Amino acid sequence: MQFLDKTKIRIVSGRGGNGMVAWRREKYVDKGGPAGGDGGKGGDVYLIADENMSTLMDFKYKSVFKAENGENGGIKNCHGRWAKDLFIKVPVGTVVKDVKTGNVIADLTHHEQQVLVAKGGRGGRGNARFATAQKRAPQFCEPGEPPIERELILELKLIADVGLLGMPNAGKSTFISRISSAKPKIADYPFTTLIPNLGVVRKPSGDGYVVADIPGLIEGASEGVGLGHDFLRHVERCRFLVHVIDTTAENPLDNYEKINLELKKHSEKLANLYQIIALNKIDAIDDNKKQELFDIFKEKSEDVFLISAVTGENVEQLKHFMSQKVDEIEKPVSEIVVEEDFGAYNNDDSAFEITKAAKDVYIITGGKIGRLAQVTDERNTEQVIRFQNILTGMGVFDKLKSMGIKDGDTVIVGHLEFAYYSDEFYG
Repeated sequence: MQFLDKTKIRIVSGRGGNGMVAWRREKYVDKGGPAGGDGGKGGDVYLIADENMSTLMDFKYKSVFKAENGENGGIKNCHGRWAKDLFIKVPVGTVVKDVKTGNVIADLTHHEQQVLVAKGGRGGRGNARFATAQKRAPQFCEPGEPPIERELILELKLIADVGLLGMPNAGKSTFISRISSAKPKIADYPFTTLIPNLGVVRKPSGDGYVVADIPGLIEGASEGVGLGHDFLRHVERCRFLVHVIDTTAENPLDNYEKINLELKKHSEKLANLYQIIALNKIDAIDDNKKQELFDIFKEKSEDVFLISAVTGENVEQLKHFMSQKVDEIEKPVSEIVVEEDFGAYNNDDSAFEITKAAKDVYIITGGKIGRLAQVTDERNTEQVIRFQNILTGMGVFDKLKSMGIKDGDTVIVGHLEFAYYSDEFYG
């Protein structure tokens, strides 16, 4: 099994459908009037937490997600179909960040919790919407709003009640296999555990709690040495820690101090988490060494257990004590700051660019302007006048003046091409 706890994805919401310019023409209906329908709304994009997922590995093979576009409006006041929303499943414990701003969008900590990350574009209105008593035959419609495109970072922080810490080969995997039904890979070499193993431990009451076997930490883990840097984040949500120590190591106390130093470097919160010390592999040392180590570590913590994960000695006592502590110690409150995020709703693309392609030719580009041009018929005077009024309101002509445009110069927007004349030209 592979494990992926951080990845980047790109999401695109659905574009809104364009409105329609159409007319009601029936044999026995006098002055039928405008009958252009509205475009359909584009699909929203949601992230939804799923307790059946335990890794972000699915996103290794697919990292781009696009929602459906809304349909264009039709004749006879027929509105375009609204697109279906897109729901992307992520593991419980996923933190969602915006790549561009760095803001945290959501912290998905429980099953079926969901967050809107990109809203679909609104459908454009058809010409039937613009009919009034004064203007009974509007010759124009609206384009649909654009989609929202975002890059997101997904960062998984495991939801575990208890975290097992210890140097490589301390015996954490063997211990978790003893107290739960987890079947981690166990072998006698450093970094056997390359992924966090989760095990559910049953309490006498019948319910259970989750224990996470965090990959072995080494000195320098908080700076990225070894595996610890990538997995220290998984300890942050635990109620408390069980520090498994290899009593057969050359200097068990030194190993203990090194790991606690890495916790402190990563965050003060981790360093202050309550720890139970489990002195493991006592089947391989004599009674004098057991007592000596017990006395040394008793100064570090009130709760020290001498165990052998291999033979099972004292494991049940430690397991019972852990169950009591799970009931006593509350789940830590998440300190992740979720900032108010407008990126999911911002379909405004009114920005534009003007390029001077030749001495007397100016090309205007921009999302909103391009879509307005797309639904403008250059043969229809009313549509062209409305389009020019919108350009005026957006400040396009002011920008052209500042660039030195002269009367008679050519302006190109999409498929539309027209000559520019200032108000002064007409006197």
